[in-house]
Amino acid sequence: MKVGILGAGQLARMIALAGYPLGLEFIFLDPSADACANHLGEHLHGDYNNLDLLAQLADRADVVTYEFENVPAEVAGFLATHTQVHPSPKALAVAQDRLTEKNFFNDIGIATPAYAAVNSLADLQAVMAGIGYPAILKSRTQGYDGKGQSVLKSADDLASAWHTLDGVPAIVEAFVPFQREVSVIAARNVNGDIVYYPLSENLHRGGILRVSECTTDDPMQTQAQTYVTRLLEALDYVGVLALELFEVDGRLIANEFAPRVHNSGHWTIEGAETSQFENHLRAILGLPLGATTAVGKAAMVNFIGGLPETGSILGIPGVHLHLYGKEPRKGRKVAHATIRTLTDATLGELTQKIATIANQVDDS
Repeated sequence: MKVGILGAGQLARMIALAGYPLGLEFIFLDPSADACANHLGEHLHGDYNNLDLLAQLADRADVVTYEFENVPAEVAGFLATHTQVHPSPKALAVAQDRLTEKNFFNDIGIATPAYAAVNSLADLQAVMAGIGYPAILKSRTQGYDGKGQSVLKSADDLASAWHTLDGVPAIVEAFVPFQREVSVIAARNVNGDIVYYPLSENLHRGGILRVSECTTDDPMQTQAQTYVTRLLEALDYVGVLALELFEVDGRLIANEFAPRVHNSGHWTIEGAETSQFENHLRAILGLPLGATTAVGKAAMVNFIGGLPETGSILGIPGVHLHLYGKEPRKGRKVAHATIRTLTDATLGELTQKIATIANQVDDS
């Protein structure tokens, strides 16, 4: 069985590493000659819109998936007319546009911040009375890791924030005074079976995820599962999906969803019975989904921009280092460490120790 993946970055790499014990082969389409998953399968080197390469991918792969949501939706649509594509092009299209995404959330009963579409500075000035300050102006497309966003603290910020976006269609969202950020990761297979991982509690800085901690028996688990189930079923979704949420006074408000395996689920590699990467493959191949039970206490720390000294991480008991084979670069995710232990106290100590090392090499 051969799996095609649009993209050959670290998420594709971890999908492939999870698939090798299952006897799977992989073929990647990626425009980067040195993409870090290339050596784990065949690499079709070229643009995502290259019809010749897409035809080769469709012909040689039994099923195609993708590792990130900025692959053009029309590419997934083209492939879906020639082979199986999971998740569906519809899920990709919804996730790619923040306005479409927020409207979709509201249509299926998932709470969101107040928001409005803006296509000009005049639009932005007109809607702010209803949105209020502070607020966040975001480009509708091509946004990730805090890119394409500006914080609006007063009317004095509107003109400069709008010009920063260079006139692209945008959405403005009310600021959410959250107590914490969480995400729920779930997998749904072709038969409609769904499994849910314990919530991840997430810490961001500069719009980039820094730390995720598995929270078993979380009081928000049931509400999060209700929301993600609505999303999976409304999209007739197949694969792993992550829904990012804000907790505000005992209720959850949706931020966004990712139609793919997700950074906040990296702890599942060592910290769950079945990793999110293996369950994604099981889901898209029509195989039974694996148990998502946490194994002990687990967390994940990202390394951004710079690499740690390997020995400094591997010398810490209960810690596992994952290097992506990417050249360090400002703001780039180049590695992560997962922590697995038996107690919350020890997890907190180890996570803080790894986070301190990560901060020392941080170039974000």
